[in-house]
Amino acid sequence: MRKFKTESKKLLDLMINSIYTNKEIFLRELISNASDAIDKLYFKSLTDTSIEIAKDNLRIAISADETERTITVSDNGIGMTKEDLERNLSTIAHSDSLEFKLENAAEQGDAIDIIGQFGVGFYSAFMVAQKIEVLTKRYDSEEAWLWVSEGVEGFDILPAEKESCGTDVIVTLKDDTPDDNYSAFANEDTIRELVKKYSNYVRYPIQFETRLQQALPKPADAPADYKTQYEDIVEVETLNSMVPIWKRGKGEVSDEEYAEFYKSEFHDSSAPARTFTVRAEGTLSYDALLFIPAHRSMNFYTNDFKKGLALYSSGVMIMDKCPDLLPDCFNFVFGVVDSQDLSLNISREILQHNKQLRAIARKIERKIKQELLDYQEDDREGYEAFFSAFGQVMKYGLYTSNGQNNELLKDLLMFYSVRDGKLVTLKEYVDAMHPDQERIFYAAGDSVDMLEKAPIVKSVAKKGYDVLLCVEDVDEFCLSALAQYDNKTFQNVANANLDLDTEEEKKEAKSVAEQNSELLDAMKEALGDKVARVAVSTKLIDEPVCLVAEGPISLEMERVIGQLPNNLPVTAQHVLEVNPKHAIFKALQDAQEASDSEKVSAFATILYDQARLIEGLPIEDPAEYSSLVCKFLA
Repeated sequence: MRKFKTESKKLLDLMINSIYTNKEIFLRELISNASDAIDKLYFKSLTDTSIEIAKDNLRIAISADETERTITVSDNGIGMTKEDLERNLSTIAHSDSLEFKLENAAEQGDAIDIIGQFGVGFYSAFMVAQKIEVLTKRYDSEEAWLWVSEGVEGFDILPAEKESCGTDVIVTLKDDTPDDNYSAFANEDTIRELVKKYSNYVRYPIQFETRLQQALPKPADAPADYKTQYEDIVEVETLNSMVPIWKRGKGEVSDEEYAEFYKSEFHDSSAPARTFTVRAEGTLSYDALLFIPAHRSMNFYTNDFKKGLALYSSGVMIMDKCPDLLPDCFNFVFGVVDSQDLSLNISREILQHNKQLRAIARKIERKIKQELLDYQEDDREGYEAFFSAFGQVMKYGLYTSNGQNNELLKDLLMFYSVRDGKLVTLKEYVDAMHPDQERIFYAAGDSVDMLEKAPIVKSVAKKGYDVLLCVEDVDEFCLSALAQYDNKTFQNVANANLDLDTEEEKKEAKSVAEQNSELLDAMKEALGDKVARVAVSTKLIDEPVCLVAEGPISLEMERVIGQLPNNLPVTAQHVLEVNPKHAIFKALQDAQEASDSEKVSAFATILYDQARLIEGLPIEDPAEYSSLVCKFLA
């Protein structure tokens, strides 16, 4: 037995135990190597007229024997000489495919695409094998050779017999252990599943040979005690599709075919809402087929949901979910990306972080945005349903990106318009603004119904301004992160400095405040630190009171942050505004003139709690509030 070199022995041990993390990929690697071998022979035939091959006859064959615990992967490709075996299989990390690729780079063109580049994929089979045999015969040689190894101890190369050119790799599986069921890899259903998962789009047919026993016809003169006779037959089944749906021209694929592919690959019972492709050619070529789902999956907001696109290299699946190809704000998108130009790492299990990957991600990001804008334009009802399902994801993406996603997402957002009674985009709001309006007004709360009834919203709307209603917890944080749209700043209407009053209204309010300064001071004293001040309102129409905020923290932010677990309480600077034209204000004035400080204090407490309830905020002492209300009702 020949020994691996010391360095190769260490590398083999490292590969078996460390480099590859998923045992099932060994079959992917053996199939990829077989595909490379066929590619090499086909390429040779294009430049050497003495080689006569029919492209339709090129194929990869797989067979398994559960009793013998073997899996065989065969190709009718270029084959190897004894020297090739010594160079390629006896020196780990030497890649004949890479050598071939570099030597023929100028002539390859699009006809040939060699997958293997590192010369280590073959050894992944040792993760599951106690022995590997390689029977091979080069296309231009009469000699066949058998390479045999049982792992790190070494290998033998022996003369052998083989009728035709090509290579057979026979894997004898390890014995099962409590932790690993190696026998499963020889199971027909497992092999079908692995080929479908990893190698479905290899360009050559992957044929699975199943050995069956078929009953022979009963002879006409069979005796009474005749026992059925059987013959062994081999049934051949092609397991792979070969031509990926994303490689076919758009006119060659029907909507139904795209929908069936989506439902099958991404386990959805419904057809996608949108299907679109991305194709790039040049220094970085790739194809992408992307889907926007019609609804959220059941596990969308669970830890089980993983974002990312399926990543293929020349039709061979490298990752079923590559998260780097999608930003978090578009994590709802499904699809595949296939490129022959990616720089793969040594195990082909993950991609090196490089400019190629980032370039693809940026192009896909822009394409998704454009597709969503088209969706918004040509199917408004459908887009609104989509936004109801996934709009929150985009809002969080804008809020958490520190401004990086503003341009990407701002035109995709929608909020409920008080004026229009429906969802509108920020562009639609701005297009309908007053010519001299510099701010986009919004209100934040629990529901559209509650906000439409809010005193301040009604007041702003009565002055002729539209108000966007933000009813998701992330909405106001999202708008704060966006800061502006089309040079228009965002303004929460529940702000003490809203400043929509005419000069006459301001003068009137100032006069009333001066005349009732002692009353306002008494109310502030009764409420203590609960409010920054008590003021006369110019906003209110029919309601007696409202609560607004000063400073960067709004009332809604206070509510949302207060609901977060293990979070320090954050309090807005509350300003209680009272309506001087309401009957309750006359009652307050009468109590103040009568020096009834207890009544003023009780009224102030009731009004403050009422204002908190209107804003959807909890009151500190419901029992006290109920007692005071009953006291004045009695």
